[in-house]
Amino acid sequence: MDSDMEADLADHEKALADAIVDVATELRLSDPTEFILLVRGEQAANISDLVNSSSELFFKKGALRYGLSADCALGWGSTPSVSLDMEFNHDRVTAFFRLIIGGSRAAVEVVDVFFDEETGPHDPERLRRAIAAARLS
Repeated sequence: MDSDMEADLADHEKALADAIVDVATELRLSDPTEFILLVRGEQAANISDLVNSSSELFFKKGALRYGLSADCALGWGSTPSVSLDMEFNHDRVTAFFRLIIGGSRAAVEVVDVFFDEETGPHDPERLRRAIAAARLS
């Protein structure tokens, strides 16, 4: 991966992390044991409902969705964490990313970002503008 692509990826991760901090906080209000049981039990519909109810306070309907894949990390000497594959889609911008929620913090790992070529060239601010347009005021 070249340095421009790495810089773009880092910019995308920061933009998404800044945008969904409130959603991650809402998700962290869930009982961690129940959340892990949902993930381990592969209860995609219930996880999707949880993500939808956490995001509907901050984003327009359908802009932020659960990507139907999740995992959790459990270890004797570490804090449990839940990883959710997520999708942001608004204004012809789609971002696939992983939201990792731990006991005291959350993180974002971008998998890929797509821009509809009909809307013009890629620029670093397109994802930020799409996020801003998808936010509820």
